[in-house]
Amino acid sequence: MAPTSRARSTASRVFVVLLVAAVVIGALVAVFLVAEAQRSIRAEAERVTAATAVAFASSPLVVDGLRSSEHAAATRELEPYSLEVIAGAGLDFITVMTLDGTRITHPDDDQIGGIYLGTIPSTSRTLTEEFTGTLGPSIRTIAPVTTPDGDLIGWVAAGVTTESITDTLIRRLPLTLGITIGLIALGVGLAVIARRVTRRIAGDLPPGQLRDAVSSYESIRTLGEALRAQTHEHGNRMHAAVALLELGRRDEAIEILTETSRQSQSLVDQVTARGHGDPAVGALLLGKASQAKERGIDWRVHIEPDTPRTPLSPVDAVSVLGNLVDNAMDAAADSDSEDRWVRVSLHPSDDGGIVLEVSDSGPGVPPLLQERIFDQGYSTKPADGNGRGIGLALVRSVVTSAGGSVTVSDDPTMFRVVLPRAQSRRPPT
Repeated sequence: MAPTSRARSTASRVFVVLLVAAVVIGALVAVFLVAEAQRSIRAEAERVTAATAVAFASSPLVVDGLRSSEHAAATRELEPYSLEVIAGAGLDFITVMTLDGTRITHPDDDQIGGIYLGTIPSTSRTLTEEFTGTLGPSIRTIAPVTTPDGDLIGWVAAGVTTESITDTLIRRLPLTLGITIGLIALGVGLAVIARRVTRRIAGDLPPGQLRDAVSSYESIRTLGEALRAQTHEHGNRMHAAVALLELGRRDEAIEILTETSRQSQSLVDQVTARGHGDPAVGALLLGKASQAKERGIDWRVHIEPDTPRTPLSPVDAVSVLGNLVDNAMDAAADSDSEDRWVRVSLHPSDDGGIVLEVSDSGPGVPPLLQERIFDQGYSTKPADGNGRGIGLALVRSVVTSAGGSVTVSDDPTMFRVVLPRAQSRRPPT
């Protein structure tokens, strides 16, 4: 069989995701800056053409020139003036015209005497528009020329071609490009740092193996706590029995040892009654019973004998059950009620899968937080060395990866895990 390609590590995936995000954000910023620059340049062109046209139209020199009936004389007087203003204002043309649109001035001498190409308002008002004239498409403003008495005697149009606007935009592109490159470089730097930090934590493990590693850690932790509690309880009972035997109170010593055996055997019977029982889950439940007793919590377990085998690995099964039980015992311990209890139930689902329910007497989870509690890093409790905010997120990750679901409900608080039917394991080839 051909060797499979090595899965990409979590650190590499983090780097790729952040790198792609940096490039996308840089591209979006570049598009925004170009669009904003284009809008700004166009708005500036409209403002400058409007201000120039109105100012030029109010010039006494222009008013006197249009009052004259000699257009040639007006051209000789106004053309140099208009060219000077064009150069100073950074415009492409200023056209002085009569009421009917006959040009008195124009940057192209051949166009003087022709008819103005553009909209001439029907009333004495200023108008800004984009129009294609003799110099090509342009942003232009036409303003009325009036006598001191208010009589309309002509028009002045000032404009900037769209080609000039484009040239201005191109001159600003290096700044936009520099900002974009800077953002992308910053993103790449952060991606490199994130990769190093992730690699320091997770090594070269791919995401699936990283989750398995966390699940294994959680399984070992919760199983270790359960076994520690069980060992501690048995040790206390053995010390008490030995002390009673030394005092000659044999019947009481036998009663203590018998009660211990009876409690453990009841749970063992439930676990072993299943045709496909999980020894690790059974050990966990036995240990958690002792842990619950240490904390003054009534421990209730009900396992249907026909409960099928879980599709989870022993490590994942212990991780899921252990985290749910730990949360339930924490909630029950924090309850103000004197009746503190935790109940674990395992029974088959309608489609041949398995249903795990862990309920408790705690204060419950507010409806607004019933989805958020499964988010990575979220916890209703202060952070400590036990990795708060990992447990329920890991539970959901493991369960959903197996094709199941996990939900939470109130009154009483109950976490319900539904897992599909376990697939038959293929024999090794």
